[in-house]
Amino acid sequence: MATSISAVKGAGLCSSFHGGWGTSMMGEEQLLLARSVPTRVRFSTKPVRLQPMMKNINEGKGLFAPVVVFTRNIIGKKRFNQLRGKAIALHSQVITEFCKSIGADAKQRQGLIRLAKKNGERLGFLA
Repeated sequence: MATSISAVKGAGLCSSFHGGWGTSMMGEEQLLLARSVPTRVRFSTKPVRLQPMMKNINEGKGLFAPVVVFTRNIIGKKRFNQLRGKAIALHSQVITEFCKSIGADAKQRQGLIRLAKKNGERLGFLA
């Protein structure tokens, strides 16, 4: 089934393109474009890695958050994180001793530690 050109034009499917497929740039324009494009692309030897964002979702919320933030600003972030780490370790030891005294197993102890962390976040201790 052959379709004639006049039938295609009559159907409204004709194109407004009347040029050739060759380049429209000649001489100086082509040289200027060629000079503006870098011939070498340099890659850094070390890939750039994004730092993971590990922020507390309750940052600044909770009853004790203002006190925690104030203390961190007074003594400095490094020293504050050291003290917080020691406090968390002591609290975990207290939970462990409590679990030993009532005969709770390791799974229950881990559950209590997770509960303590969630409560600390809600109260603002981890702000």
